[in-house]
Amino acid sequence: MVYKERYQQLLDKMNQYNSGEKGITRVAYTNEEQACLHAFVRLCKDENLQIHIDHCGNLIARREGSVQGLQPVVMGSHLDTVYQGGKYDGVVGVTAALEVIKRLNEKSIMTKHPIEIIAFACEESSRFGVSTVGSKAMADLIDKEKYRHLVDRDGVSMEQAFAYCGLDFSSIDQASRVEEGFRAFFELHIEQGPMLINNGNKIGIVTGIAAPVRLLMKLRGKASHSGTTPMSMRKDALLGASELALELEKAAIAEQEFGTVATVGILEVVAGSMNVVPGEVELTVDIRSSSVESRERVLNRLYATIALIQQKRQLAIEYNIISSEEPVLLSPTLMKELESICVERDLSYQYMQSGAGHDSMNMTRLGPVGLIFIPSEDGLSHHPDEYTELDDILVGIDVLEEAVIRYASEI
Repeated sequence: MVYKERYQQLLDKMNQYNSGEKGITRVAYTNEEQACLHAFVRLCKDENLQIHIDHCGNLIARREGSVQGLQPVVMGSHLDTVYQGGKYDGVVGVTAALEVIKRLNEKSIMTKHPIEIIAFACEESSRFGVSTVGSKAMADLIDKEKYRHLVDRDGVSMEQAFAYCGLDFSSIDQASRVEEGFRAFFELHIEQGPMLINNGNKIGIVTGIAAPVRLLMKLRGKASHSGTTPMSMRKDALLGASELALELEKAAIAEQEFGTVATVGILEVVAGSMNVVPGEVELTVDIRSSSVESRERVLNRLYATIALIQQKRQLAIEYNIISSEEPVLLSPTLMKELESICVERDLSYQYMQSGAGHDSMNMTRLGPVGLIFIPSEDGLSHHPDEYTELDDILVGIDVLEEAVIRYASEI
């Protein structure tokens, strides 16, 4: 009961940092996200953890081990959210890691390896269109010049957002820890899908993570008066974008057997008005799959559709691939370790893939990774109604604690 009440208070404390009235809005590198980060720092200091914020804004809270020079065992996730998101995505993994540290301290358990909590910066793509920025920086995967000039919906560039947080974007390379490496990395995360709930299982042991290719697109036609421009003479950018979105849907449906999905997440008419034929439209495209070949087929069909729409509707279409990541397989050794913990504790579990990206996929460059899923009610996520039972979170924390103790206690 102590664990239950304490953890709920911890989760509630983090979720009080919110700039919206609907759901949770705690977008990367904003005042709300930074306030949440520093509140978490204070809680980590209460547990005598050493604090470091790196050149990308990642928080690293470290509990030293008894043997010098050993690689750390790391737990982590993120504190930022999408716009009008939920109370569990990301923040559960960070707060769960702190709960594990609290338990170790209470039990006076000293581990040989140091243990770290990482709260990764900018995991969500909501603000700048690119995801897992903090873990990419730590894994030396940042295309600095490509990311520098990305802008949010208010025209603020990533470089400016860094500066507002007291960070120097030019030194982001110094966040890399590839040479150091980790003994193991564990992330506890809500599933964000319906599989565990549908199958009645408590724990998902993730085998691999699908990866996205993401594009920013602009379609330019000709703005004109809606009452005086004949239908045959229009260069309607919105209709071109709509046609493109529907063809993208068809392409993804044709690849369903590979679990491939595609989404137009943002579609904005530039300077739109009720009585004006849309002359310019901006949109985002997200295509993801655990099969690179399937994803490429959808992408190639998108390119073919672009060529057709350009000709058919006399539109100029520009596109820029802002990220293209490879699907990632996780550590079979850590999977078996997590399975043994579930068996010992008589917990129902299943092996599964993740359709969503996570910081875990970048951490595979630093060491073996174990990603633990817990159930999401109705499979809902990135939504104000996102919900995971407190008891299910505690079960996940129990598994995480045992995994960390095993890996941090052995040389």
